[in-house]
Amino acid sequence: MTAIYSTTTMLSNFFSSSSSRSIRSNMTSSASNQPDNPTVLGFGGVSVDLLATVASFPNPDDKIRSTSMKVQGGGNAGNALTCAARLGLNARLMSKIANDAQGKGVLEELQADGVDVSFFVVSEDGNSPFTYVIVDNQTKTRTCIHTPGSPPMVPTDLKSSTLLSALEGVKLCYFDVRLHETALVVANEANRRSIPILIDAERIREGLDDFLNLSDYVVCSSNLPQAWTGAATIPSALVSMLLKLPRVKFVIVTLGANGCIMLERNIDNGQVEEMDVDNLLELLKQKIDSRKTAPTCVSSDITRLQAKGVGTVCGRLFFGTAEKIPGSELVDTTGAGDAFIGAILYAICTNLPPEQMLPFAAQVAAISCRDLGARTGLPHISDPRLTPFLG
Repeated sequence: MTAIYSTTTMLSNFFSSSSSRSIRSNMTSSASNQPDNPTVLGFGGVSVDLLATVASFPNPDDKIRSTSMKVQGGGNAGNALTCAARLGLNARLMSKIANDAQGKGVLEELQADGVDVSFFVVSEDGNSPFTYVIVDNQTKTRTCIHTPGSPPMVPTDLKSSTLLSALEGVKLCYFDVRLHETALVVANEANRRSIPILIDAERIREGLDDFLNLSDYVVCSSNLPQAWTGAATIPSALVSMLLKLPRVKFVIVTLGANGCIMLERNIDNGQVEEMDVDNLLELLKQKIDSRKTAPTCVSSDITRLQAKGVGTVCGRLFFGTAEKIPGSELVDTTGAGDAFIGAILYAICTNLPPEQMLPFAAQVAAISCRDLGARTGLPHISDPRLTPFLG
């Protein structure tokens, strides 16, 4: 009975702050009071995350007890924009929820972090999205079981006046490729207004190709580049992506505890060296000081990067490390990729160079892994653990 009572109480606490007033009457944000900071607009998934930690992941037909429980907002876009807001950007978010207790809780939590939710679509019927997250204390991994919101967001949900207001003054747009039909309406209008676009290419989804062709920046999971291009290696796949996507300025692939790789496009002036991209990555890795625990980054010169069977592109290759988090401090990796992207959004909007951007984003992600859930551990820009990466 104790576990049931505890879960019910946490659900009640999460939703009760909004139960006494209309969801539509409280859609303001402290972010709108920061006019001097760059504005980023996000579009995509939000949800309620019901997180349970377990000693080890259950086998089929097992009955086990959780060791802790937390209820908080989630979703790729919701997490990334929360991170961006805590880092000091004016963060606006577009998505859809239902006028239910979960939806009210989602909006109020976002507002508390300074995210402008005034452009959300609210359905009077249906249900808001939610996700069960099982965190394995043994392996420090998480398993997600997602229930989409209903009814889904469709282009007719989005008024023209709302779209134009949402894009006003925006420096950068972010999409997680969810709710893709409506998201493409926003992306195409952003493109028409010459607003740069960053895509979270977590996996191959419906509409991904359309977004990639509109994007200026791409952040991928470790499996996406090879799955999308068919290339034999990740570095070769990054070359292929820049060849297939001529407007993309850089592609980053995140590798979890193994860091990240970034390929930045540069102009070929005819005087640069040509190298095999896989060999170049190995040379960069050899420059890393393995004794350092903090995130760091090494980069090549501007090089004509050759990928066997793919082609050649001119650019700079970067290899960034992740923080070596002591096992006693690592709690939960849920949302670490979203935290990384939130920091990349900040870095682009504040013009951080790649050599500074990648370690900064890795540090933000590492800090987030020290608490349960995607948002609890997200740092603010004033966090002293970020100071060495912003000097």
